[in-house]
Amino acid sequence: MSSVQGAGVVVTGAGGGIGAALARRFAAEGARVVVNDLDPGRTKAVAEEIGGLAVPGDASAVVEEAREALGGTVDVWCANAGLASPGDAFAEEDVWAAAWDVNVMAHVRAARALLPDWLERGSGRFVSTVSAAGLLTMIGAAPYSVSKHGAYAFAEWLSLTYRHRGLKVHAICPQGVRTDMLTAAGSAGDLVLAPTAIEPEDVADALFEAMAADRFLVLPHPEVADYYRARATDPERWLGGMNHIQRTWEGAGA
Repeated sequence: MSSVQGAGVVVTGAGGGIGAALARRFAAEGARVVVNDLDPGRTKAVAEEIGGLAVPGDASAVVEEAREALGGTVDVWCANAGLASPGDAFAEEDVWAAAWDVNVMAHVRAARALLPDWLERGSGRFVSTVSAAGLLTMIGAAPYSVSKHGAYAFAEWLSLTYRHRGLKVHAICPQGVRTDMLTAAGSAGDLVLAPTAIEPEDVADALFEAMAADRFLVLPHPEVADYYRARATDPERWLGGMNHIQRTWEGAGA
């Protein structure tokens, strides 16, 4: 895409999985890419692979360092860092707090730092890696599901509030992707996500298709649109279907 050639792009959580795939794709399209991850070793490895810039650290606190690394301007921010938080309503308070901090507030903090410049110049792109759990839900993962709903809501709010001022927002909502996060999902992931899991590169392809079409919602699994529609139009049936999956999972020894 000519629109990203020479652009300054930051990808958080880019030490592997979807983040690394996004960083590779942006670099291949001619962007100048900052790779961010909590793990300095993985950050450096991906940055060296793609000819990018390594800025390790907490995704909530690297905007200024990343902006400096790019010469003063960030054109695209990929809020990809995420925390897979299994557990039910009885999960510990710190589990809920961590999920909310990483999956929602890191996006809010980045937007606070980026919006003044973007709105002044009339352009900017915010990419939020949400997950289909943000549109639907995920069994066995209350903190994850709830916080991903929050991430989607914030991306949606950014788009409806600032699109007339040049801000482009994309919410990526895949189901299973063959990453460490899928492995960490355990038996619930094996039941719900693994059968239709795709590669991280497929997610990057879906994002670039959405960018070319100027489309907010990015669905690497197109069937998610049907599930989302069913959830909205017949919630009782949808909840019943999800409860059936829950009972199947419990019956399998979850």
